[in-house]
Amino acid sequence: MQLTVPYHLENYIGGNFIGPLSGKFIDNVNPATNEVYGQIPDSNERDVNIAVLAAKKAFPAWSRASSEKRFTILNKIAELINQHLEELALAETNDNGKPLWLSRKVDIPRASSNFRFFATGIMHFSTESHSMEDKAINYTLRQPIGIVGCISPWNLPLYLFTWKIAPALASGNCVIAKPSEVTPVTAFLLGKICKEAGLPDGVLNILHGTGPSCGEAIVKHPAIKAISFTGSTRAGAQIASIAAPQFKKLSLELGGKNPNIIFEDCHWEKMMKTTLQSSFSNQGEICLCGSRILIQSSVYEKFKEEFVRKAQQLVVGDPLEESSQQGAIVSKVHFDKIMGCIETAKREGGRILTGGNGITLDGRCSNGFFIEPTVIEGLGPDCKTNLEEIFGPVVTLQSFETEEEALHLANAGTYGLSATIWTQDVSRANRIAAKVESGIIWVNCWLLRDLRTPFGGMKNSGVGREGGWEALRFFTEAKNVCIEL
Repeated sequence: MQLTVPYHLENYIGGNFIGPLSGKFIDNVNPATNEVYGQIPDSNERDVNIAVLAAKKAFPAWSRASSEKRFTILNKIAELINQHLEELALAETNDNGKPLWLSRKVDIPRASSNFRFFATGIMHFSTESHSMEDKAINYTLRQPIGIVGCISPWNLPLYLFTWKIAPALASGNCVIAKPSEVTPVTAFLLGKICKEAGLPDGVLNILHGTGPSCGEAIVKHPAIKAISFTGSTRAGAQIASIAAPQFKKLSLELGGKNPNIIFEDCHWEKMMKTTLQSSFSNQGEICLCGSRILIQSSVYEKFKEEFVRKAQQLVVGDPLEESSQQGAIVSKVHFDKIMGCIETAKREGGRILTGGNGITLDGRCSNGFFIEPTVIEGLGPDCKTNLEEIFGPVVTLQSFETEEEALHLANAGTYGLSATIWTQDVSRANRIAAKVESGIIWVNCWLLRDLRTPFGGMKNSGVGREGGWEALRFFTEAKNVCIEL
């Protein structure tokens, strides 16, 4: 099988690739060149309706399929993703703007791992029983919900698309899935892979389109009983307002404004290398990036000097070049948003220590959307820059004296997704980790992920948890059976 990308992408419904019923398409733009290189369906509720009909037809057989059969098919999907690593990585980079080496190293392998992990996990997923002495025994059944909606973002397109789809399918559900309209190609190619792997028609349906027309139709549809969404807090609030009155299950992984807390006793070289990664990886377009760097005052100046110098050395360039450490911002709209946030920081009194500008490259990428890694100081915890998610290669520096002040700064604001703590004092690490209001805490590392662990945030960073048994529990309904002895 060859994974070719046609100019006009199609929806994957009931095992068939078909155009949108409206006949309307949306331009797909390569952000590194600002060139339209394809079109995607502008799907709406009519397309959602036929996808739901296909899922309804497929659900009885798929929900009754043995765990071993589901494992075999999902594991085959993982194998095919690995076999087509190069085509998928290139498609991801052309769509998203991230460096090709990053797509090869992280995004596509993780998509394969997601399918393999949940394929294996469903073979070991067990339920509980409770004995009431000699009176009765209770046991729990975990049954698939039915048809579920999975809506994923543009920053880690196939990585996060599969993170939702794999556990939903492993649990016996049928899925209506929508990738971001900004980065649709690897989702389209996944449909080809699933067909080749023998996934029964209608079990997975992939629809392309915008949030207001396609995504909202998925959320509204009465036959879709659960919604798993990753994206902005604003969009999550809109989804919740629609889904909650219908009593749908909701998993919302939303924004972050994550603190990176650096104490003077940290392992300096490791901290510096990792902090550069956690600040600017994927152009800062990762919800787990540490965008607020909090440094103990005794080492603040030392940190600032070295960090700024190393940020200035990062190579921003053509994503297809191996030497490029930073690629393109995902779209013109997002480029303008980031540049607007930098202007806001200046108006608030922030000092730009490095960066702050768009970059014009030579050659192929002369019209692309590139921004210098940007470091800002001089802003307090209550300003807009330190409260609102920027989602780009922009970080702020703040100093603190004591643990209490570090905690105050870390917990400022309404987000609570992740935090990173740098210290060699194990007792301090545990004290801080217990008090930081974030769902994920890394100590002396960043983005080290065990797929068995719960993933999600507090406060405005979301509702629910993904990963491991948490995901399989979300995509199933628990039913207690009590039998009197």
